[in-house]
Amino acid sequence: MDFLKIITDIPILIVLTVFIASTIYCFSNYLSASKNLNVLIAFMAKFKRNDLNFRFKEIDNWMSSNPYVASVWAEFKNTLVFSESVALKTEDANYQYKDVSSTVQSVQTTVDPLYFFNEETLVTSKFNFKMIQTIPTVLTGFGPLFTFLNIAVAFGRIDFSTQEKTIASVSSFMTSMQTAALVSVIAVGSSLIYLLIERILYNKMCKTPLNYIQEIMGSLFASISAEKFLYELLRETKIQNNSSENLMNSMPNQFKTAFNASMATNLVPYLENLIFGLNQLNKQLKEASLNSTTKSDVVDELF
Repeated sequence: MDFLKIITDIPILIVLTVFIASTIYCFSNYLSASKNLNVLIAFMAKFKRNDLNFRFKEIDNWMSSNPYVASVWAEFKNTLVFSESVALKTEDANYQYKDVSSTVQSVQTTVDPLYFFNEETLVTSKFNFKMIQTIPTVLTGFGPLFTFLNIAVAFGRIDFSTQEKTIASVSSFMTSMQTAALVSVIAVGSSLIYLLIERILYNKMCKTPLNYIQEIMGSLFASISAEKFLYELLRETKIQNNSSENLMNSMPNQFKTAFNASMATNLVPYLENLIFGLNQLNKQLKEASLNSTTKSDVVDELF
């Protein structure tokens, strides 16, 4: 009966009610966060870094449709650098695709994924985390509050008017003092127990899956600084400019070589045939001339 009387005391009952309600509230929020984090883990664990180039649309659609990570994903997506390619026309009028940068072979990010996928964005911002952290302070504060309140009420009930009232009031005062001491003990004890339970639940239900998500995102999206990517683009541009310059410098020699080869293979045989034909024509003309001279001499002899 004394135990039930102590438990049902209003200050102690308030402390216990706040402790139980806070524990339930903490557990329910951590459980909700844990379910969402595990759903994210189950989805992202199916992908590999080499899959991102052709499965990125699948990830984007799922992330954008999931309200738990949609806002974080929208910010993170703006930092991604894709393995872009350009279409180059070849000599035979066909097109071939070449990467812009030789180092960007997958989807990379210019910002560390931990900047977006962290405790604040995936856990603490999803519920009133500050309230959960304040509960131990509130429970501890209940101790001195109700202790001094009971002491004040106990002092107000002391009556020294008669001997009987004095004995009764002193007896009631001692009981109130005992209750006041128990309130402080229960308040501090419930605060410590709540703090222990809260830390265990947070590490097991939130921190562990969060660390796994950070590992997955870090392995999928390699970090590359914006300055490094611009440097790679500059390097590739310089290489292409150097190739173009070498081509322009070698073009006259190549044109000369091609012209000489064309002359040797096409024009020279034609000229040789033409000269040969002229020689043959000249020879025939000479033979005809000799024949005509011989005939005129014979006629002269006859006459």
